[in-house]
Amino acid sequence: MSGKKRDTSVVEFSITSIILGVLLAVLFGGANAYLGLRVGMTVSASIPAAVISMGIIRVLLRKDSILESNMVQTIGSAGESVAAGAIFTLPVLFMWAEEGITGFPGYMEITAICISASILGILFMVPLRNALIVKEHMTLPYPEGTACAKVLAAGEEKKSEASWVFIGLLIAGIYKFIVDGIRLFGSQIHYEFKRLKGAGIGVDVLPALISVGYICGFRIASYMLAGGIISWLALMPVISMFGNDIILFPGDVLIGSMTSNQLWSNYIRYIGAGAVAAAGIISLIKSLPMLCNAFAGSFSRANRKFQAEGGSQERNIPVKWIIILVAVISLFIWLAPNIPVNLLGTVLIIIFGFFFATVSSRMVGLVGSSNNPVSGMTIATLIISAVAMKMSGMSTAAAMTGTIAVGSIICIISAIAGDTSQDLKTGYILGATPMKQQIGEIIGVIAASLSISGVLYLLNNAWGYGSEELSAPQATLMKLVVEGVMEGNLPWNLILVGVAIAVAVELMGIESLPFAVGMYLPIHLSMGIMIGGIIRRIVEKVKKSGVERGILFTSGMIAGEGLVGIILAFVEVL
Repeated sequence: MSGKKRDTSVVEFSITSIILGVLLAVLFGGANAYLGLRVGMTVSASIPAAVISMGIIRVLLRKDSILESNMVQTIGSAGESVAAGAIFTLPVLFMWAEEGITGFPGYMEITAICISASILGILFMVPLRNALIVKEHMTLPYPEGTACAKVLAAGEEKKSEASWVFIGLLIAGIYKFIVDGIRLFGSQIHYEFKRLKGAGIGVDVLPALISVGYICGFRIASYMLAGGIISWLALMPVISMFGNDIILFPGDVLIGSMTSNQLWSNYIRYIGAGAVAAAGIISLIKSLPMLCNAFAGSFSRANRKFQAEGGSQERNIPVKWIIILVAVISLFIWLAPNIPVNLLGTVLIIIFGFFFATVSSRMVGLVGSSNNPVSGMTIATLIISAVAMKMSGMSTAAAMTGTIAVGSIICIISAIAGDTSQDLKTGYILGATPMKQQIGEIIGVIAASLSISGVLYLLNNAWGYGSEELSAPQATLMKLVVEGVMEGNLPWNLILVGVAIAVAVELMGIESLPFAVGMYLPIHLSMGIMIGGIIRRIVEKVKKSGVERGILFTSGMIAGEGLVGIILAFVEVL
């Protein structure tokens, strides 16, 4: 099967597609930033962006242009990936500023990091398109990319189903406003066990959590809940029983006087951090042999075929412009006064960035963007970068901020490369122009970067990262990794216990990454996600044809809760 031949008379790149795409990039970027900072997970925005673009262009504007709808989706989905990369790392700079270690990052600093990293992620992926998207069309499905193509193609044949996204958005937005706006009732249920001292259980009844569980499915949700059960109903009671009358670092009060939430905060999150770090690296190592082989072969094939593509309908951004732009952006990262990256960090960015862009592009082709092990790539980058910068003789504060900046850029590159791959897959199936899509991606990431910088400041001013409202679990983990390498002040025994658990789970044939995330997050989140997984399983058993509508509906609920959360944060700041 090959991509459709494009009718060159069909409108593709228009003012309408740019405006709608930019709006969706900003909206989905903000929504996913909020979701990721709250629960540590983001969800691909490609499918809801495709549905919304189809609904607006075809139904409201009465325009029959599938490629124009595809361009809106291409630009709009970029915001989610910028958010995913940014919220994993950049909140660490705010946390260190609150602790007095560094100054607060400037708006231009965050924006420059996001824009530079995002454009690099697109440019690094472009030479791989011919090999991964075209040559391996039958072997790399790119789930979200193929799904978006189906959604847009379906709009050519039947009534748009965009209404399901809007219904979900409206319901979740109203619920979020009632719970966190007028605070009519609370969203969290919690119970402390009396006979099993130290144990606790509960659930956050939030549309976004249920939606994440529905989209991820029962299996992934059950792995997460299993990790939560190990932490909250096994490890915490053991810690409470053996340490009842003592004070144990990093805690500063008697263990016997701690609630389940305090036990989690002082001990379990370190065990969970070790488990997540190990599981992320394991998932990356498992894929390395295949990815290295694909990387070596893919790039050489792309080079051989590039000139042949230049004058055809498969034309990408010219390779000479890619080289020039990569060189200019690299110099900007090194020399810009508001980006804390030196020459060593810039070299690490180019090396790791191109390699992990390839890894990411390949991985999302096999398992989809939602399962892309971006955290594992980022952790590996942070460890190597922290060691290198510490050995270079930099001051501790400078080395820490430089390491996080490098990690942020690599994280965003990996996320954007995966999203670009999905979008180019959609375009290949529909017969879109690759170079126009790639330019559209650049427009989308610039718009998203400008807005996400403001969102990060807004949320920090409203609640602060690491708080109950915004636990920022992934950023907290990255913070622990960098501080552990730089200062050696972590409770390594607890972290190594988590590493051992992740390895044991992997040896049993269970996917260790979702299990480890469940260990790390409060069980209230895993229980909410599990509810969504159970609903998905019931729908699959009762009416399998309803699964896709459920995905559209739950995607809308994630957007609705996230957007209202941002509005409430703005009100809180005022």
